[in-house]
Amino acid sequence: MAGGAKLVFGLVLSCLAVSVYAQDIDDCLACHDDVEHTSMAHTDVSCGECHTNITDKRHRRGVEPLTDEESCGECHGRTLRTVGRSVHDGESNCASCHGDPHAIHRIDDPASAVSPVNQIQYCGACHDEPPYLVDGFLASVHGRGLLRSGLVEAAPSCASCHGVHDIKAIDDDGAPTSHANSPEMCGSCHGTLLDDWKVKSSHGIGWAAGSDDVPVCTDCHSSHAIIDPIMAEARLQSADTCGDCHEEYLTTFRATFHGQASNLGLAVSATCSDCHTSHANLPADDPHSSVHVDNVVETCANCHEGVSPAIASFNPHSDPTDPDGNFAVYIVWLFMTSLLIGVFIFFGAHDSLWLQRSIVALLRGELKEERSKQGPYIKRFSAMYISMHVVIITTFLLLALTGLPLKFHYTPWAQTLIGWLGGIEFARVIHRLAAIGTFGYMGFHVLNLFIRWAFLRERGLMWGSSSMVPQWRDVKDFVANIRYFLYLGERPAGDRWTYWEKFDYLAVFWGVVIIGLSGLMLWFPLFFTQFLPGWTLNAAHVVHSDEALLATGFIFIFHFFHTHLRPESFPMDIVVFTGKMPLHRLKAERPLEYQRLVDNNELDDLIVEPPTRAEAMTAYIWGSIFLSIGIALAIGIIWALLSH
Repeated sequence: MAGGAKLVFGLVLSCLAVSVYAQDIDDCLACHDDVEHTSMAHTDVSCGECHTNITDKRHRRGVEPLTDEESCGECHGRTLRTVGRSVHDGESNCASCHGDPHAIHRIDDPASAVSPVNQIQYCGACHDEPPYLVDGFLASVHGRGLLRSGLVEAAPSCASCHGVHDIKAIDDDGAPTSHANSPEMCGSCHGTLLDDWKVKSSHGIGWAAGSDDVPVCTDCHSSHAIIDPIMAEARLQSADTCGDCHEEYLTTFRATFHGQASNLGLAVSATCSDCHTSHANLPADDPHSSVHVDNVVETCANCHEGVSPAIASFNPHSDPTDPDGNFAVYIVWLFMTSLLIGVFIFFGAHDSLWLQRSIVALLRGELKEERSKQGPYIKRFSAMYISMHVVIITTFLLLALTGLPLKFHYTPWAQTLIGWLGGIEFARVIHRLAAIGTFGYMGFHVLNLFIRWAFLRERGLMWGSSSMVPQWRDVKDFVANIRYFLYLGERPAGDRWTYWEKFDYLAVFWGVVIIGLSGLMLWFPLFFTQFLPGWTLNAAHVVHSDEALLATGFIFIFHFFHTHLRPESFPMDIVVFTGKMPLHRLKAERPLEYQRLVDNNELDDLIVEPPTRAEAMTAYIWGSIFLSIGIALAIGIIWALLSH
């Protein structure tokens, strides 16, 4: 009994000590009126239970600030020891996360600093630099679910992934967010995806086997700025994400129409996960792979309903420069590349010689008549041909403005231009409308030629001085011109059409047919693969892309030089817009045509008034717009080719 009595006596003394030195909360607040004690977690805890260093009633000796061990450790000792093993040991204290010790609330209380909603900002107070961007998390699918949708129970917060007190550095093997552990951590919510990934994905199979070289959830989805996979932003980023490891395949993908369109913001364009899937991505030689030869038709049908089995030979990662790939596509690429290089070398050399010779002629005063705009004028083009030329210019520029950004999608100017045009989807509509216009004017012109030849008996359309068909005289004029450029002879006497004008004219026929047919194949792939193998789409893409480069490069450089930028007509030849040409210029540049008109008594009938001021200003304004756009695109093409 004596021992029991001592125990009871000790308890009594303890209670008395508390009553003396640890006053009731209300008693303490009578003096400490600057303290707002609103804690809902410590409603049964008196001041003295935390402030154990208080030794006298009036604190005459002063009170030193409490440490976590002196206050929180009295009740939460085990938790403190856990924090001591974490990444936060020595870096923060309890109040850093839980807030004011006098206003601590339970974690499930919305007012708590560590509630799922509030802990984001509290953690972000320290972790405000990459990769712990609070803003990134708030914009993520998790952050929006937590803060905007109020999914407190479902959406994860910081503690959901990193833990509460035993938080470890990401490079710690014991951290749930480490590379090795993050799949299981993510799988705690996304269990079905984890199960599929571990057995149906080459990545997951490698991870399950203990490999450190395979990507895990955070490598693809990131850690904090996780975007909803169905969002356009996520789809547009997916190729670059996969390309971090599969750089070679990213390069070949970006060279296809899927990759080009995706890089310019077309979110509906197929990207890596559309074909390979997100969590069941197996090698192409695996029979269970979505891109296995036996499954690829079904995979393509997810986007292209009604696709034929022929699509199986289409290569979404085609490298036309590889002869070991599809040899037929390689031959197409070789031909188009040779044609492009050959034309540019030929006319580059030809026009360079021409330019220097014209500059010399200009300095010698030999071009005064050709550059003069005085005197009588002759009607050279009818209203129909003026209108047709304007249509050709307009449709061509629209095709170039909306098509070249696809080829040079990797350049800032291409992406900016697509933005100015209202986005890739709107640009695609404009491109196709311009293509329809191109087919329209070409069909009209061919029909016009046929009627004139077959019914109006204009046999000169096929042969003779007014024909656009190349003749032996054009070969002789070319040789004579080269001699003239090299100061070895006189300039040849020109007729109605020169050899370079005939080339320009016939190039339109070639371009419309080649670009048009290949464009139709890319526009209607399901139709053409009903009777053509899928690899022809790869070939069509090569043809369409390279011929477009040839056409635009030739028009914006060489045709502009031939027509407007050579010293004879600089800065602009407006005859194509007015239809009127100075008579003395005709006599100087095309003496054979001039003499024939005189001999046939046709000259007087063609004499017209010079262009009015309004006609000339209109021609110069529109011509300047067309020239400026073309020259800007030419500069962009050269920049893109040199920087790639």
